[in-house]
Amino acid sequence: MALPKIISVDDHVVEPPDLWTSRLPRSLHDRVPHVRRELGGFAAGKYDPNKLDWAADPDVPNAGWADVWYYDDMVVPLTRGLADCGYTTEDPSRPVTYDEVLPGCYDRSARLADMAANHTDVSLCFPTVPRFCGQIFMERQDKKVALECVRAFNDWMIEDWCGDTTKAERLIPLTLIPLWDPELAATEVRRCAAKGSHAIAFSECPPYLGLPSIYSGAWDPLFQACQETDTVINMHIGSSSKLVVTAPDAPVDTIMCLSYVNALLAVTDWLYTGTLERFPNLRIALSESQAGWVPFAVQRADTTWTKANEKFHLKTEARKAKNLPSAVIPGRVFFCIFDDLEGLQNRDKIGFEQLLFETDYPHTDSTWPDSRKVAEELCNAAGLTESERYQFLRGNAIKAYKLDQYFGITA
Repeated sequence: MALPKIISVDDHVVEPPDLWTSRLPRSLHDRVPHVRRELGGFAAGKYDPNKLDWAADPDVPNAGWADVWYYDDMVVPLTRGLADCGYTTEDPSRPVTYDEVLPGCYDRSARLADMAANHTDVSLCFPTVPRFCGQIFMERQDKKVALECVRAFNDWMIEDWCGDTTKAERLIPLTLIPLWDPELAATEVRRCAAKGSHAIAFSECPPYLGLPSIYSGAWDPLFQACQETDTVINMHIGSSSKLVVTAPDAPVDTIMCLSYVNALLAVTDWLYTGTLERFPNLRIALSESQAGWVPFAVQRADTTWTKANEKFHLKTEARKAKNLPSAVIPGRVFFCIFDDLEGLQNRDKIGFEQLLFETDYPHTDSTWPDSRKVAEELCNAAGLTESERYQFLRGNAIKAYKLDQYFGITA
């Protein structure tokens, strides 16, 4: 059976070194994200994800050249793990320069070529330097400059990175919001939608970032703006700046194994909060979520909702959902997968239209440059028909993001 060209709804772009300095006034260049090439290493001699103690010192252990991002008190070297494709045998914690990563990580023309070589003709990309939903701007004290940085990123994403979306290989805009102010966020959603962006990155668990929960109602201006503009809310695992870990000395495999738990936590809140009832056209996507866990999680949500509904003493003001949680999933809640056979085999229980495919370029889990082979094997193992292959690899994404309406992608 023919395998349709892939629409990947979760890839990543490594921002070019001059993104912010090329778009913002020279007077701000030292106060916005910028790159310095330095000889140095981690002061402790090894990588610590909780303490990126970069030292521009040639005498530290394992010193080497690296391109280092500076932004106020943020000092973050580019590391191999952020751009792993083509270098999967290297230490992901090793600091690197832009010369040592695939040009497709940051160069549009090279990315389109890498997509073509990977049987992919449409891609939606999350940021790297700002983190998954722009946390670095929320964390800085000067919010006026931070807002300028968010807007500069969004303009670059729409105008430069995505550029002409009418060609065969297309990059679809995914923009950021000023997380610290829902009203400003709503304004930015409308501004970007007018320029052609209909997808934003949001946190899977805002309280982990010190922000209001989606139960609070504080985000309603944002959700209203997204509904009005057909903007999909995308929540990547790790967009709460927190991943599930069982023990300090557990291997990194455990974090990779349990990463879906972040998506489980996020979708549970969305099902119980009633937000999708109050905003009936709002759509959300759980990026890199996988989906094999969904049938039980939804069944459990419906069961506990029913029990609370029957027992008056379990009812609280925090319980917003008026209907069975599962009722809001069709056409509204999308799960993004890349190697989840269990999810595909249970597609009827999940809702096949809710499953989207991703290649995760250029991260460690990426199937590039073998996404065609991986997708074909996955479809074969799940017993997908030719029409189901089209639906999984393309059709569902076209509907979820209305790519036919906004980008002319009709088949």
